[in-house]
Amino acid sequence: MLQNRVDPKGNIIKTSARGAWLGNRGQLHGDTKTILRPFKLKAWLICVLEFKDRHRQVMAPNLYTELFFFDEATACSAGHRPCFECRREDANRFKAAWLKGNPEYGFDHKVLIGKIDEIIHQERIDKNGRKIMFEAAVEDLPDGVFIQMDGEPYLLVNRMIRHWTPFGYEQGTLMPASAKVTVLTPRSVVNAFRSGYRPQMGMA
Repeated sequence: MLQNRVDPKGNIIKTSARGAWLGNRGQLHGDTKTILRPFKLKAWLICVLEFKDRHRQVMAPNLYTELFFFDEATACSAGHRPCFECRREDANRFKAAWLKGNPEYGFDHKVLIGKIDEIIHQERIDKNGRKIMFEAAVEDLPDGVFIQMDGEPYLLVNRMIRHWTPFGYEQGTLMPASAKVTVLTPRSVVNAFRSGYRPQMGMA
């Protein structure tokens, strides 16, 4: 079993569960297919599992490390965004929503995606490699955002929270609108969701 699945906190874990999306942070593994680093690039991507009949050997030498996510909401919580090569339409929608939701940066539609990657990277982990989180009221959060309670990740949908597991979500619980919660999804990505980008969610 390889260590190549990503949880909502951005950790790369081992599990027998399969993923619905492919991810990329650069080459993270060594010759023995062991993870050596949490990332190499600031562009953390969400890709489709199949694209133009390309076939890859997982964790092949000297190539990027294939990561996998249960759903797109999980990937976004970890700090990934849609790939412009294999998901151009989704990537354009994400970029447009991100720009609309984050006007304080003064970017327009011509901005290079690398500039947005820089900001998301600053929001995903601190200088010590720890997950960055922030506090918010449930009523201010859009669907698709992940929060943390008692150290565990939960997906927020229609004010219902559903506990994340590598194999899917557990039964939901209704949250009071005024409840204050700890948010896992990077702040600017939350703003993109609020401005119209809806991530795919693997609901049971």
